[in-house]
Amino acid sequence: MNNSVGNTARLLGAGLRALLVLTVLCGVLYPLAVTGIAQTAFGHQANGSEVKDANGTVVGSSLIGQSYGEDLRWFQGRPAAGLAKNTVNTQYELLVSGATNKAADSPELLKSVREAKAEVLLDNTVPGYVPRLSQIPADAVTSSGSGLDPDISPAYAELQTARVAQRNGLPVAEVAKLVKAHTAGRTLGFMGAPRVNVLELNTALRDLRRRG
Repeated sequence: MNNSVGNTARLLGAGLRALLVLTVLCGVLYPLAVTGIAQTAFGHQANGSEVKDANGTVVGSSLIGQSYGEDLRWFQGRPAAGLAKNTVNTQYELLVSGATNKAADSPELLKSVREAKAEVLLDNTVPGYVPRLSQIPADAVTSSGSGLDPDISPAYAELQTARVAQRNGLPVAEVAKLVKAHTAGRTLGFMGAPRVNVLELNTALRDLRRRG
């Protein structure tokens, strides 16, 4: 009987010691180590890839696209047709990431693309510049799989340059230079496609307007 009680006590003691050691290792030391490495080596990414303006104010994340509504002073991102309002936690006005899930031959999709093309042509037609239908890239009239794509193609950014310049009273060459400065190449030189981050570009545009 005494041996049984003693064995049970030893097993419980060993289990508690193992629990304590693993809790310290996995629940304290490991998270601290990972957090320390992330903050040291990847501080920008670990903190949400924040985008700041010239005053140091955080204006968003470079990983999440933003909507600029009908304000044509700004470069516009990709359409967000696949997004829906958050209906679970109604305390916050959040958007739910998602795509339209429409087939390439869907009449609804084809109709929305035609309408989007007409709107892009209308919005970007300014004195001295009339875009051609063939200039409109696919990302200007279709949403991404996530609906939150933060980037657009250089072609779509260039298409908007004349309109943005005119709306902000800036030289076209100056806005074009801004687009070029914020055009990123392929990842590692061979993956993906060249892209322009809309939030970073518009933040630079805002700073340029303030200086002007």
